Amino acid sequence: MTVPKAICVYSSSSNAVPLSFFAAAEEFGELLARRKISLVYGGATVGLMGALAKSVHRHGGHVIGVIPRFMRDREIAYEAADELILTHDLRERKAIMESRADAFVALPGGFGTLEEILEILTLRQLQSHAKPVGFLNTDGFYDPLLQMFERLYEHKFTKAEYRHLYHVAAKPAEMLEHLVNHRPPAAVSKWT
Repeated sequence: MTVPKAICVYSSSSNAVPLSFFAAAEEFGELLARRKISLVYGGATVGLMGALAKSVHRHGGHVIGVIPRFMRDREIAYEAADELILTHDLRERKAIMESRADAFVALPGGFGTLEEILEILTLRQLQSHAKPVGFLNTDGFYDPLLQMFERLYEHKFTKAEYRHLYHVAAKPAEMLEHLVNHRPPAAVSKWT
């Protein structure tokens, strides 16, 4: 077991989402800062992304933002980040975020959040990495996605043993404890 030095968090950049999601993002940011775990995230100052990063800073933590230049040009970059890494596009952004993180968490989010965490989960399935992956299921947000995962297992599109590749937690503290105490499970081959 190795305590993560940096955790990548994928989340919404929308300011229109329910306040309970903002509260969970801010709580997770505080917990990261108090545990001296750096935040790696998409570099925006808006939505849950911004709330998370500002919370990490408010509580004395370290923030690494990774954002494409075109998004910075729209003036949504969190310029106060301790490190603000500018990329050419979203693909480069994802690669840098993956390389800088020891674990991955999806807070509630939209298409981008789903695409990012599902790619990380797929890479874990393919044994490209053994880093912990989690879904912070605030207010049951991810319940429909988790039901879809169950359909994948039921219809044999993926192995039921892959349930161990990700952790689901309703509360930020529970998620962080899982990530800090994570022990990689035995690998399961995709094709055998």
